[in-house]
Amino acid sequence: MKDEQAEITPVLLLHAYAAGVFPMAESRAAGEMFWVDPRRRGVLPLDGLHVSRSLARTMRRGGFEIRIDSAFSAVLEACADRPETWINPEIVRLYTGLYRMGHAHSVEVWIDDELAGGLYGVSLGAAFFGESMFSRVRDTSKIALVALVARLRAGGFRLLDTQFTTDHLARLGVVEISRADYRRRLAEAVVRPADFNALPPDMPPQRLLQLATQTS
Repeated sequence: MKDEQAEITPVLLLHAYAAGVFPMAESRAAGEMFWVDPRRRGVLPLDGLHVSRSLARTMRRGGFEIRIDSAFSAVLEACADRPETWINPEIVRLYTGLYRMGHAHSVEVWIDDELAGGLYGVSLGAAFFGESMFSRVRDTSKIALVALVARLRAGGFRLLDTQFTTDHLARLGVVEISRADYRRRLAEAVVRPADFNALPPDMPPQRLLQLATQTS
């Protein structure tokens, strides 16, 4: 098993995502990973993001900066910096490799030039796989999610996979679908072109809010 684990590469990881599975580790100290293929899958419809009034006010008020891919390693480490985590050194290595290939991205919220919150995930075709998020200041992970949805909508993405569904994610609009339905949507999305960088990196939060919530 250890030899097989050592052979996992970022390219193999992309193939796994295309097949509908993703890796996790038992803990940060775990030496190995395992593949996960949930029977029920969480997805956030890109036209179904729920933004509370208080969050909308926060975004309109500003006082923060949203950056893209400027501190991927710091976001990854921040997501792992909690008592229980599935992000071990092997996962850090693999996703850093995907970032260097242009397939992993971070959305970051900065306040007074300090990283206050954010998220990271993987893009493949017109599918984006959200991996983890964190907040050091209230609502900053939600702000990052709004910015992500705006970016995915502008770039022609078709699928935002959240892997699982929690009460917190459900309040943001995440729904649960069957494995069969997920794989159908995944197969349609990964073969389509999309552009994660369709929006400029310095777009104002107020405009991102509009793009993330506007109806067609």
